[in-house]
Amino acid sequence: MQIKELPAALIAAKPILEQINRAGFEAYFVGGAVRDTLLNKPIHDVDIASSAYPEEIKAIFNKTVDTGIQHGTVMVLDHGQGYEVTTFRTESTYTDFRRPDSVTFVRSLDEDLQRRDFTINAFALQADGTVVDRFDGLADLKAGRIRAVGEPTARFQEDALRMMRALRFAAQLDFTVAPGTLAALTELAPNLQHIAVERIQVEFEKLLQGPGAANSLVLLMQTNLQAYLPGQAADYSLVALQRLAGHLVKQQPETAMLAWVAFLTAMQPTATPLATLVRQWKLSREIMQAVLAVAAAYPQADQLTSLDLYHLGQHRRVLLAVLQLFETDAELIAHLTRLSEALPIQSAKDLALSGGDLIQAGLAAPGPQLGQLLQAITEAVVQGDLANEADAIKSFAKEYQHANS
Repeated sequence: MQIKELPAALIAAKPILEQINRAGFEAYFVGGAVRDTLLNKPIHDVDIASSAYPEEIKAIFNKTVDTGIQHGTVMVLDHGQGYEVTTFRTESTYTDFRRPDSVTFVRSLDEDLQRRDFTINAFALQADGTVVDRFDGLADLKAGRIRAVGEPTARFQEDALRMMRALRFAAQLDFTVAPGTLAALTELAPNLQHIAVERIQVEFEKLLQGPGAANSLVLLMQTNLQAYLPGQAADYSLVALQRLAGHLVKQQPETAMLAWVAFLTAMQPTATPLATLVRQWKLSREIMQAVLAVAAAYPQADQLTSLDLYHLGQHRRVLLAVLQLFETDAELIAHLTRLSEALPIQSAKDLALSGGDLIQAGLAAPGPQLGQLLQAITEAVVQGDLANEADAIKSFAKEYQHANS
């Protein structure tokens, strides 16, 4: 097969391939860039593989950087752009289930492609647009299928993260997983416990946002991979996962924050405290705070008051997005939206008088009592019992101090 018109990102990098070819070596575009080109999807990274060894690449180009030379990768700098060129290689055993103990540089493209994870990631593309497909990846693309290169158990024993990647690609591309590959996932699921949480987190986050997220969650349960996610197996109820999958059939989270908030809110874990589980997932502080706030508010969404929504702060929008994602009663969502939009202030900073103003007016003194007064003022304003006006707040403060003196 030959691609008649390459995307702009590959056209820009073509001179790198051509210069390597002129030097007497082979060079190809490989990996996701080729797959996404065949699927007419945007290209994110341009990776090049070559029969030239690292020192030979450095001799061909004037400007290079040793970004991963021990693994055969050299970055070629061209007109302000950097392109990573990696030597064809084979890999040894993976005793830690995540990276090879050693790599060996080779001159054979076929040997290099044999070590890749899935057939749809094992293409090579020549500068003239000719597609090299040694493992029937084109047929798998056409069928919408994720299939391991060669023996699936061997691929997953090499790098256990590939099991999560299989489900992530299935979600992102809305593909199925080939039976043999799925069987190997089920057999080797326990190996996922050897993988760093950070690597699992990246794959799972992408899975939740993919158009095929619902099907991938079903496969997660079918293979029992959820038992080896951070936390304890009991934190991921099959009933809750099935319910979440049902919601994700129609729409998926558009942001990483919404993905994690929706997922952990849906799980409502009981074996591990939620505050502990979000730390075990090693989520950002911002996402952790959103998860804890929304997960606490969600079960009582139909009872939330203006004051409750005020205290949610910036997480109000996330709560409303989760309710929408979970297909909550439209009238409830509309009601909470109205309450949120009608809030007279968004934070204490919006009060007509600050703590400093109250001190200067002789209505309060620095200390804990000032904080209590500001809280009382804020709650009265939010609940509509006090106008957010300087004179009204001063009168309230005088009455409050008198009542609490």
